[in-house]
Amino acid sequence: MRTLTATIGQPFNKSALAWLLAPSVPDILFALRTASAACLSLLIAMWMELDSPQWAPLTVWVVALSSRGESLSKARWRIFGTLVGCCAAFVLIAAFPQEPGLFFCSLALWIGVCCGLATFGTGYRAYGLLVTSFTSAIVASGAIMQPDNIFDIAMARSSYIILGIVCEATLAVLFMPGLQEQSQKRLLERLNTTLLSTNQGIASLIQHPRAITLEPALSALLTANVRAEYDALEMGPHSHAADHARAAFAGMITMLARGYGLALTHQLTPTERTMLADEATIRQHIQACMYPKSGDHFCFKLQSRRHAVEAMDNGIRACLGILGAWLVWEVTAWPAGPTFFSFVSLVYGLLATRENPLLAAAPFFKGALWCGLIAALYALLVIPAITAPELLVLFLFIPMIIGGLAARHTHTAGYAFSFNMFLPVLLGPANQGRFDEQSFFNTTLAFLGAVLFARWTFLIIFPFRLDSHMRRTRRWIEKSLNHLARTGDRTLPHIWLSRNAESLVRIINTSKSLPQEKTEHYIQEQILYMVKGLYLIFLRDTLKDKTLPEALKTELKKILRIWASGSPVRMQQTQDFLNRLKQEDFPPSTPAQALMEKICTYLHVLAAPMK
Repeated sequence: MRTLTATIGQPFNKSALAWLLAPSVPDILFALRTASAACLSLLIAMWMELDSPQWAPLTVWVVALSSRGESLSKARWRIFGTLVGCCAAFVLIAAFPQEPGLFFCSLALWIGVCCGLATFGTGYRAYGLLVTSFTSAIVASGAIMQPDNIFDIAMARSSYIILGIVCEATLAVLFMPGLQEQSQKRLLERLNTTLLSTNQGIASLIQHPRAITLEPALSALLTANVRAEYDALEMGPHSHAADHARAAFAGMITMLARGYGLALTHQLTPTERTMLADEATIRQHIQACMYPKSGDHFCFKLQSRRHAVEAMDNGIRACLGILGAWLVWEVTAWPAGPTFFSFVSLVYGLLATRENPLLAAAPFFKGALWCGLIAALYALLVIPAITAPELLVLFLFIPMIIGGLAARHTHTAGYAFSFNMFLPVLLGPANQGRFDEQSFFNTTLAFLGAVLFARWTFLIIFPFRLDSHMRRTRRWIEKSLNHLARTGDRTLPHIWLSRNAESLVRIINTSKSLPQEKTEHYIQEQILYMVKGLYLIFLRDTLKDKTLPEALKTELKKILRIWASGSPVRMQQTQDFLNRLKQEDFPPSTPAQALMEKICTYLHVLAAPMK
């Protein structure tokens, strides 16, 4: 399906505009709600005679998401980031009031640290750090020429943020009655649907072992896990539904990994019994979400892999980019230099932690071009004829509705992202006047130049390269396998699987630039690594079984030490031990026999050659 921009200069294709010509009811409701909230925030900001009312609707579009729980999460971290960013700007202005060189170097270093640390974060916690970075830059750049007014500037900035969030929250409550009951229903539907698809995926693995693949199921699981957290947030602050949902999804990932091992070994009986136990545990967690109990203190946490190299790349790139933007301002003495500098820091905050910032910057820039074009039409033709804020809001409502519809679809969301947020900013509405043409073109040029400048830095300074990321991931997995085999290691199965699944899905989402065969080979290799790690954990934990004979326990410890050493012949030695173990006779239907079946399954997968 082609996007809106793809239709320019090409034959008209009705399917490319289906999101606009035939929108669904949820899309229409989202667009109406968000556009109304943005217009309401603009009207209130102008009624309060704030000096830059356009920042209030920008905040509305930033925090407005299809899920109320997601909006709540993003809004609270945006408030946190704004307050911390204002405090940081205070400190920097106070420390270097007459030293612009030291001031901007310190600001660039601070923004680099925030962007680097945000790479380690998950969800909107990372977004809170990014908000801290660009809020510091916006407040500081606005106060650098008038440091005595920094308190007023910081208070104004905070007021815009809070006003936008309050307006969005109020309209969301009006448009979403019975939120708690609906969120619980969505969460249960998501859990049951995902469990059903997991069982179907495992059945497919068993029936078609030669076409073993897990990436679609893992991608769907991780997406559902993220959405379920927001559903649980809507159910209330005292609910532990999010923890139970995370535990259920972790159990499903474990079932998929066991299914992969089953397809490799064809040893149905022990694996099937274990998977049935996994499914029973998952259903218990689903029941806990369906019928919340008072006094439930269940907690379940997942961990993400920490990308140290990419965090350093993001931090250095942001630091150098901010210094470069300051040098452009300093060397050219551009009157719109502060605006350019603020936009650059804002674009870094919006795109720095994307899976592939360069890939995200392309639709963002195209959306910025559309934003500049529509803003020019309004600034030159519409706004000169408007005499009241109410008329301005009425005319702005049309492009905001279109932008809201575009934001609901994957192939147009990247364009809508920049279009929706910056349209009011480029128009610069005010109570006592309007942008003259020169001011408008300066602001628009600064905005487009900032987006293009940021995109250029994503391309030049430590660009994201998927092949390098894949090599680093392979080294990380191999090193992690050595740690998992150590008897003192405490990594839990769901932690190991969630780290690998998240990394795998990221590679899938950014693998369009690599040959398909290379990507598929790597994905299959990483899935096998993931299952081997899971079975190493199971084998390590088997040593704690009191029914395990001492002689066998000694042999298992030897195998684990071989894997911990990273020996290149470890798979062959594992296969030799498996062959010896199969020759042992144990009484049927005894705990020892059942334990041997499990151990043989684990060893069979560990001995499987890498593809």
